[in-house]
Amino acid sequence: MTENVPDYVDVDYSDGEGADPADYPHIEDKIEKAIEVTRDGLEEYENPAVMWTGGKDSTLTLYFIKEVADRFDLEVPPAVFIDHYQHFDEIHDFVDRWADEWDLEVIYARNEDVGDYVDEHGLDPGDEIEISALSEHNQHHVENILEYEDDTFPFLLDTYVGNHLLKTVALNDALEEHDIDGVISGVRWDEQEARADETFFSPRHDPDIYPPHDRIQPILQFDEAAVWEAFWNFVVPDTVDEFPDDGYVPEGADDLPEGVDQDDVPISPKYFAGFRSLGSEVSTEKSDEEPAWLQDLEGTTERAGRAQDKEDLMERLRDLGYM
Repeated sequence: MTENVPDYVDVDYSDGEGADPADYPHIEDKIEKAIEVTRDGLEEYENPAVMWTGGKDSTLTLYFIKEVADRFDLEVPPAVFIDHYQHFDEIHDFVDRWADEWDLEVIYARNEDVGDYVDEHGLDPGDEIEISALSEHNQHHVENILEYEDDTFPFLLDTYVGNHLLKTVALNDALEEHDIDGVISGVRWDEQEARADETFFSPRHDPDIYPPHDRIQPILQFDEAAVWEAFWNFVVPDTVDEFPDDGYVPEGADDLPEGVDQDDVPISPKYFAGFRSLGSEVSTEKSDEEPAWLQDLEGTTERAGRAQDKEDLMERLRDLGYM
């Protein structure tokens, strides 16, 4: 612990070192660990929050939080949604729908300085943003932290500057504003090499980079197939009254059980449409025509539909505070 981190937190930062999904071979093992980590996260931190993108991993994490909070009489923390101004409309609709259904408080983390510039100048994704026209806060990040030397940068997530300002800065500013000491997130070991060495409780304690806090990561041990197994056998049956209690895996939106519509299921419609990863409207394409859970999860890359997913970029962004 550093002097900047509350001394009331008592967690094992080494939990998960050297492990991978194979160390949790059955879905019950994965779920048991997720419940344990989630409970510690809700009990140990005074102001936790859950990162929610509307994607499958963060929604699964939110499910565990709701279940653990109900079982152990704990509070459901607010959800932080990073609005980077380039989401699919369906993502906003999904988050609004289920935030209302689950009575969630949602904190919308936005870099409003960049957003206002985009609106004022009527920019489209890819158009250039004048760095000198931004706030001192954003200029500091671009020039001093990123050491970016150009006068402009494109309004795109798939760039170092765009990703940092629209995601990382927005997130860190929200953590500071709301005094959040523990961020519960849905990252997984198998998703990217940049996340393979994460532990279940991961410190972010350097005050020169981000507001000191910890990352609580209950589903590190899940792989993509296990995420979908958990959804169709646990999340959806527990959420949708008309869904079979013993689970059912549909072949598409028109193959749901009688009386169940796609909107009744807490799974983004983009996954039904063939997307396996939800980045931005500009840079993400469906990877197949089949729903995500029916695709070749072993033989293909989960994030293949992304225009960029360079490991060096992810590593640098994570060093600066992104997920």
